Amino acid sequence: MARGRKRYLTATMPDGYVKTIGPTADAFTHYWRIVAVLDNGKTEVFWGHTKSLAEARKLKGPAADGAKKRGWKSYQFEIAELVET
Repeated sequence: MARGRKRYLTATMPDGYVKTIGPTADAFTHYWRIVAVLDNGKTEVFWGHTKSLAEARKLKGPAADGAKKRGWKSYQFEIAELVET
């Protein structure tokens, strides 16, 4: 991949949600998101992108810690591969 070339990257989550980032020249490979259910029934979504699957997987532990600290009723942590679009 040529450094400096701008492109769009798209991830499709298991529930069908599609997230596109860009234009970017960074070598992102995976998109992650946390969908947290709060005590009042509302949801919050946290997301980001990483340069490897291993880097994304490392965020699962901190997500569990965040759920305990914030008192979420439940949460889902998901990872999807980014593809150039």
